[in-house]
Amino acid sequence: MRNITNFNNGWMFSRDLESTEKHPVTLPHTWNAEDGQDGGNDYYRGTCFYEKQFAVSKTDSRELWLEFEGAAMSCEVFLNGESLGRHEGGYSTFRFCLNGHLKAENSLLVSVDNSDNSTVYPQSADFTFYGGLYRDVHLIEVPEIHFALGYCGGSGLKVTPVVDGNKATVTAEAWLENGDAEVTFETVGQSMTVSSENGYAKTEFIIENVHLWDGVDDPYLYEMKAYTSDDEVETKYGCRTYTIDAQKGFFLNGRSYPLRGVSRHQDRKGAGNAISKEMHEEDMAIIREIGANSIRLAHYQHSGYFYDLCDRYGIIVWAEIPYITKHMNQGKNNTLSQMKELIIQCYNHPSIAVWGLSNEITAASIVNDDLLENHRELNDLCHRLDPTRLTTMANVFMLETDSQILDIPDVNSYNLYFGWYVGEMEQTDEFFDEFHEKYPDRAIGFSEYGADANPRFHSSAPDKGDYTEEYQALYHEHMLDMIEARPYLWSTYVWNMFDFAADGRDEGGEHGLNQKGLVTFDRTVRKDTFYLYKAAWNKAEPFVHLCGRRYVNRTEDQTEVKVYSNQTEIAL
Repeated sequence: MRNITNFNNGWMFSRDLESTEKHPVTLPHTWNAEDGQDGGNDYYRGTCFYEKQFAVSKTDSRELWLEFEGAAMSCEVFLNGESLGRHEGGYSTFRFCLNGHLKAENSLLVSVDNSDNSTVYPQSADFTFYGGLYRDVHLIEVPEIHFALGYCGGSGLKVTPVVDGNKATVTAEAWLENGDAEVTFETVGQSMTVSSENGYAKTEFIIENVHLWDGVDDPYLYEMKAYTSDDEVETKYGCRTYTIDAQKGFFLNGRSYPLRGVSRHQDRKGAGNAISKEMHEEDMAIIREIGANSIRLAHYQHSGYFYDLCDRYGIIVWAEIPYITKHMNQGKNNTLSQMKELIIQCYNHPSIAVWGLSNEITAASIVNDDLLENHRELNDLCHRLDPTRLTTMANVFMLETDSQILDIPDVNSYNLYFGWYVGEMEQTDEFFDEFHEKYPDRAIGFSEYGADANPRFHSSAPDKGDYTEEYQALYHEHMLDMIEARPYLWSTYVWNMFDFAADGRDEGGEHGLNQKGLVTFDRTVRKDTFYLYKAAWNKAEPFVHLCGRRYVNRTEDQTEVKVYSNQTEIAL
């Protein structure tokens, strides 16, 4: 069977291979944990190096693979001076086989580069592009014939459940490397053994009286195992149906299930994107506390562990790649490879409902033939790799609603910031009303909306652009009412759940920070608006929240006391 060893310890880090200044580090690690969060847009973007020495015993016919869960943004791996290969894309898993390059004592060198270039996304966006080996690294030992490790970072096991009434037909597929073998699949007490042909094995199971994966109410998971005489893999999966109606919005398992959620960036104050499982778990706990039933995981592939948490807790996911802001004529292959890795690595997660093609891609680019063709190829790739899910995209608010690009994905969404960057809050209502009237057969969602708030800033007369908690609250009160009056909105996502690093920003009393979060960057302060959504979405935990508690030095003769609560009656 396979052996998996954590490979996070014993690394030396440097910015220059010839330098004597090499520092011991333990992964996960980013070199931008400090300078990527302090403003000035001057954080280090370039090539850095990770080195590690390790010994191996004789492997005979077994293979050793090195697995990286994330290396931002481009990476080349050398073993004993020989290149094993390159990977371009900072958010997905990739692996290299070490056989043929191994010695008794080995020297491993990993070159990681987050510098500005014209081929690897992202290159232009309102968040910090941290560099580093910022997720776990593993050494995997497998028998000669094993479940595939070399295809797009996938597990070699794919599970497709199709629900029809009370029954589910579950197709299990597996891929082997270096030969054929008998593969046994097991799930729900059933077992089937088939012989692989050209490294491929497939079978079907029928589950009567299927237990549905039913969102936050009942996120029931099944388990699929696949094994040969020498190797074994397994995965969780869920049986559910997703549909989107242009008039009635999102449906889960045949019932109306409006997606009301938040967006999330993966970084943390003082840690950058090199975050621990405990930090992932804390983020999920806070999102569950607010009562959201959906998350837009922006703007890239997130950790596999966080998708697991979404599966476990019934949180429906919008998953996307970092094809964002600025279309690059030389970047099409990278968008396709990143989307391919996202789908192959995340296919089995029942929480994922849609694949996002791009985000605000016309913010710094015109809609031309090259941009349109890039989106068509991405859309076709998604449907070819996964015919069970829909595609979407997040359009920037300046994009005209009659643009051809809106014809490409299955459903659309808009990022609108009326009442913050431009215009007045009421223009959001007008936008969706006009869109829905003009295009009644097109599903439309609200993929981003928000206003910055520094919890140190307060006003008794809040106004757009003042960065006060009070204005953020007024803004979201309006948007929440607007959303609830329009059931056709298939999904809505607050931007953002947490403040996040954007090193180019210097505003609102903070350096290098986007402050649209409902919770501060260090996760210690829930802003007043957090409790507005908790009152609307979390019906299980009774609470009363007094707003403005940080507004201490008041000068007005009369003051307003605002209360958020999920109770029908309260007494003050």
